[in-house]
Amino acid sequence: MKPVSGFSKLAKRKKLQWVVENLFQNPDQVAREMMSFWHTDEKQQELFDDFSENTLSNFFLPFGVAPNFVINGKSYVVPMVIEESSVVAAASAGAKFWSDRGGFKAEILGMKKVGQVHFEWFGRTNSLKAAFALLKKELYDKTQHLTEGMRKRGGGIVDIELIDFTAQEKGLYQLRATFETGDAMGANFVNTVLEEFGRILQEFCFGYPDFNDEERDVTIIMCILSNFTPECLVRVTAECPVEALGSFDGGVDSETFAHKFSKAVRIAHLDPYRATTHNKGIYNGIDAVVLATGNDFRAIEACGHAYAARSGSYSSLTHCEVKHGIFRFWIDLPLAVGTVGGLTALHPLAKRSLEMLGSPSAPELMMIIAATGLAQNFSAVRALTTSGIQKGHMKMHLTNILKTYQATDTEMEAARLFFKEKTISFTSVREYLQTQRGVKITV
Repeated sequence: MKPVSGFSKLAKRKKLQWVVENLFQNPDQVAREMMSFWHTDEKQQELFDDFSENTLSNFFLPFGVAPNFVINGKSYVVPMVIEESSVVAAASAGAKFWSDRGGFKAEILGMKKVGQVHFEWFGRTNSLKAAFALLKKELYDKTQHLTEGMRKRGGGIVDIELIDFTAQEKGLYQLRATFETGDAMGANFVNTVLEEFGRILQEFCFGYPDFNDEERDVTIIMCILSNFTPECLVRVTAECPVEALGSFDGGVDSETFAHKFSKAVRIAHLDPYRATTHNKGIYNGIDAVVLATGNDFRAIEACGHAYAARSGSYSSLTHCEVKHGIFRFWIDLPLAVGTVGGLTALHPLAKRSLEMLGSPSAPELMMIIAATGLAQNFSAVRALTTSGIQKGHMKMHLTNILKTYQATDTEMEAARLFFKEKTISFTSVREYLQTQRGVKITV
């Protein structure tokens, strides 16, 4: 297939036509299928088209809710966008379990975000460090016009540091700035200020009287926010007396459960192989709420995984201890989210999600998201240490397996009864259907 020129300039129907004619065996059928997912409201569809580039259609994901979340004494029904039913079920189960035991306690440990100006400068390091106090003042003063609105809302530039990387890379330095951005995620604000920092730095070096000719030249490599925000941090905790945990599947009593559960979390602190799956389960819950509220799950995951490796070894994001008869389970999570601007203000369901949550501030949304991750993780580890993960997981997937084998409504109802107390797998479901139908299934 030859490269295509000017594809982005084509009208949507022309893009779709080119794709189906060049990449599919049944172009007419594929085109009809793609168009069937277009929004019936033309203006809404135009809105969705503008969210991305080279849009052909819409890719639907289920929008569900997890009820019974109690956070700092306040009740929430949490919106979740995810394709895996067991995730919503697990978050809901975890929320219900802890709602009967005082709910989740949440607190914000910090709201600082980071931006960086990376630059090359081949002068005397001591001269640059000596000049930094004056440079820092100019960076603050000459960006007042950009930070005025954010400062009125209680945010703005918190600090600026000079970072010396010359031991690792000759001539390499960084201006590292911390910001508070209020209820906005703030990426555009931070990047705008950073680019102005770069211009101010060049002007400063060129005109500073104590620099020699070589030191007047500075090369700006790049100006960009960092998605690693270890000081934009939320803590959510669930705790109760061990005896209040109750009993669990398989005849597991509260003391045995507390011991096994805490050991399972400890294993995720010791073993990166386990920690990866453990933290993935946490992000099952987190990502679903982040998507529903129009935030950037990719940035949030990248930050969380970097935070999980901050000690030099990848580890669990959740913690558990059993001390003096109290079971305590908590998460410290870096989260940079917004409740104003960006997709949160444009996507109609993102706006409804925030309305459903009571129009929270960014700190409150951080608490809700982290609580969902903690609830999700609790349910997953509870299942692992009691009945096993597959029992509940595969029951939630039974419908999807039956649909794979094109089961009728009658077959589905009968299969749910048959597998109520049995192990579910693709093989067992296929064998059951073959027995019922009297023919071999080749799907």
